[in-house]
Amino acid sequence: MTITETPMIDADVLIIGAGPSGLFASYYAGLRGLSVVLLDSLAEAGGQLMALYPDKPIYDVAGLPEITGSALVASLLTQAELARPTWILGEQSVELIKLEDGDACTGPPRRHVVVTDKGRRIQAGGVIIAAGVGSFRPRALAAADPYIDRGVQYTVCDIASYQDVDVVIVGGGDSAVDWANMLCPVARSVTLIHRRRALTAHAMSVKQLQQSNARVLMDSEVVAAHGSEWLEGITVRTGANHETVKTQALIPALGHVANLGPLMTWGLAVEGRQIVVDTTMATSIPGVFAIGDVTGYPGKVRIMAVGFGEAATAVNNLAAQLYPGQPVFPGHSTELMGPGTALSEAHQPPAREG
Repeated sequence: MTITETPMIDADVLIIGAGPSGLFASYYAGLRGLSVVLLDSLAEAGGQLMALYPDKPIYDVAGLPEITGSALVASLLTQAELARPTWILGEQSVELIKLEDGDACTGPPRRHVVVTDKGRRIQAGGVIIAAGVGSFRPRALAAADPYIDRGVQYTVCDIASYQDVDVVIVGGGDSAVDWANMLCPVARSVTLIHRRRALTAHAMSVKQLQQSNARVLMDSEVVAAHGSEWLEGITVRTGANHETVKTQALIPALGHVANLGPLMTWGLAVEGRQIVVDTTMATSIPGVFAIGDVTGYPGKVRIMAVGFGEAATAVNNLAAQLYPGQPVFPGHSTELMGPGTALSEAHQPPAREG
């Protein structure tokens, strides 16, 4: 990937967020012959999936019974690159400026300028927000923080590194239970500690955990961590009882604090922390669409398979807006990738005068 250093960039579509939905939107925009800019505040593409769960197995992508987060991102990157997007990583979108009169290009009019936190300006015919939950940070476990990077890690990035290690995982949601199930075959021991009386993870994952050799402590919390140079153990309180649990690796999986940041100041219709969209994935601002976990509507199901469908819906409706008279349905992918098409021969959208 080549990171541009040009201060002003022009494109048909700016995609904000290079997670799974944003990457697929890039590819699909290329199918429609649109030029693309991909912008993400993280220094690496892949969103939460790559930042937090690269080794986590995923089971809800059509056609792939099981795939790890890193493998899925690698495939999505290969696909996204077919559109030859301009990559801008490590920069956050901070301001949206509406262009009243478009520009003088012979192609589609430019309706928006987005300014990043580094002063870069991106002029685009349309914007697709695929920002997931926005910026995020793990919820801290105060008792463990003195041992961060000395036995305490907030994410699992290398399963093999836990070989013959006593692992403690704190939490009761999907991530906590999934990591426990992943580490049981590798670690010397796995202990899951949850402060409530019931786990909130998917029922199949909980059943797998119950059938494993993991120890599960409910109604319990970590109140202290100890060790000389490296984490050696923790103190767990269950009711009035205190117990010392031996561990060299503590993984707090207590969820994340999300923040949509400057997007909340753009004037978008928002309910809760989700951007309201219609059936075309259009937001309340003309020319601005939103897809993936950042969106909300009745019946919304927050899985990647839905985000991929939303990406295709947004791109096709935006393409029809940029080129009046063009159909929303572009034809079947075999026709779009066939001989003589932009992606099949040049692997990039056709050049335009402007």
